[in-house]
Amino acid sequence: MSGRYPFLISIPHGGVSVPPEVRSLVNLSRKEIVFNSDPHTRSLYGFDDAAEALVDFEFSRIFVDTNRPPYDYPPRAQDGVVKVITQDGTPIYRKGQVPGREMIGALLQNYYYPFHERLTRALETCAVEVAFDCHSMLPYSPPVRRDAGLPRPLFCLSNRGDRHGNPRKKDNFVTCPPEWLRALTRAFQSEFEGEGRVAMNDPFRGGFISAAHYRRARTPWVQVEINRGLYETEGREADEAELAGIRERIFSAFAGFWDEVSG
Repeated sequence: MSGRYPFLISIPHGGVSVPPEVRSLVNLSRKEIVFNSDPHTRSLYGFDDAAEALVDFEFSRIFVDTNRPPYDYPPRAQDGVVKVITQDGTPIYRKGQVPGREMIGALLQNYYYPFHERLTRALETCAVEVAFDCHSMLPYSPPVRRDAGLPRPLFCLSNRGDRHGNPRKKDNFVTCPPEWLRALTRAFQSEFEGEGRVAMNDPFRGGFISAAHYRRARTPWVQVEINRGLYETEGREADEAELAGIRERIFSAFAGFWDEVSG
């Protein structure tokens, strides 16, 4: 026994680096790249010493989004594996410089597939019994989404089901048992009592990573989204000590959930 919890922690959107293949084509400032990534998630979910495995990604999601299918790219999709616009509609690339099929193929080969191979290897070689795909979300839905402007919960926990964690009739598919998602929700509600709503599958139902790797290995997956308003506001950068405190509380919720469902 390693003394670690049997968790796989996936942090796909915490990176802010620019792939060298597209560096000369980019239309955005460093500040815009960071804002449109999931900044601080490596700090918030950095459970290296307590979880069985952790896989993160150093490049910004706006250049290679590992939580999208590999066939979702421009011109077919603007918010796919390789994006054209940011969350507020700003063009990511200079006019006429959007990556073509050959460049997209290189980005997938060099960065996207290796990330997913690392997840697969962790599931196959480590003692993982539940995986968490860990993200952050803006306090309000951004302009590019259908629910633009709506406030978001403190946490969103997702298993591809309905707002109670149950399978939806249309596809009858969830990435972890409904009772597990409800137990995790109770653990977060207890840990963050009075600070905001903990929602299931609202506004996110879970993305490509959790669905694809659950189908492949049948290890339960939960997508976790934390509201960035908990630790940063406009004009105020996140404080490292504050992030460390939130990280401890998130892991306490993970551990409390696991102690309940595995007991």
